[in-house]
Amino acid sequence: MIVEVKNLVKRYDRLVALDHLNMSVEEGEIFGLLGPNGAGKTTAINCMLSLLKYDKGSVEIFGKAMKPDAYDIKKNIGIIMQNVAVFEELTVYENISYFCSLYVKDQKEVKQLTEEAIEFVSLQDFTRFFPKKLSGGLLRRLNIACGIAHKPGLVILDEPTVAVDPQSRNKILEGIKKLNENGATIIYTSHYMEEVEQLCSRISIMDKGKIIATGAKDELKNMISLGEKITVEAYNLKEGQLDEIRRIINITNVYYNENILEIKSKKGKNNLIHILDYLQKHDINFGKIYTEMPTLNDVFLEITGKELRD
Repeated sequence: MIVEVKNLVKRYDRLVALDHLNMSVEEGEIFGLLGPNGAGKTTAINCMLSLLKYDKGSVEIFGKAMKPDAYDIKKNIGIIMQNVAVFEELTVYENISYFCSLYVKDQKEVKQLTEEAIEFVSLQDFTRFFPKKLSGGLLRRLNIACGIAHKPGLVILDEPTVAVDPQSRNKILEGIKKLNENGATIIYTSHYMEEVEQLCSRISIMDKGKIIATGAKDELKNMISLGEKITVEAYNLKEGQLDEIRRIINITNVYYNENILEIKSKKGKNNLIHILDYLQKHDINFGKIYTEMPTLNDVFLEITGKELRD
């Protein structure tokens, strides 16, 4: 086990930020940590890294107790937080070299690792640029290079693709996959559910300071009541017919606009067959029809609730 968190409690006066948090990350996986705003994700990461003092519990990383002065552990961790943290007065090359030198003392090795990190994030054409001259996507890639140049065994990425263009996002995601293929264990937080679904081998959903669900994406989808969403191109449906469709077994929601019928259902067999039977028996003309299974976003909303969070 790379990370083992047991009964972690963190309080801010009366606010319980972490409520007996239990979490484990296995070697070689990309572990997704999800949660609404204020769920405690960043607090959990800071406590794991001993950047915050917690009230109760224990954290082990690489099989050793994590403490503020556990430098032998920290030198094998790469941290890329949501807020870009680089030096404005240093060039791209100098930034990466500086952060790498915090962990590696041999200057020849620092030079080699810096060049490898630059190539890894495709910043070869920008090595002499200062951060203020970089686009948002390039700046994010610089931030990642600074965090992984020393080739850590554990990499923690907190919202690494916020406010970047699609091309930069794809490059970042490809880089995360490659890091993992090269042997790094990764903890990944994001509000982009499609990213987590694409990347992560196992996912925990966190809310109100504790883990409320953990599993592979298919295991999480099996935890919720929502079944398939059925979309039908159906013509001239009457309100009475829509009411009858709503009463079909397992149907939870029916929406009809501009000849497009959207139907949400609970888990159950033959939901699509029931809909087709109804349309055919009532001589309702229809065209295209397709179904979608629940997404990770559906899981997240059902488990954490749909109310807005600050």
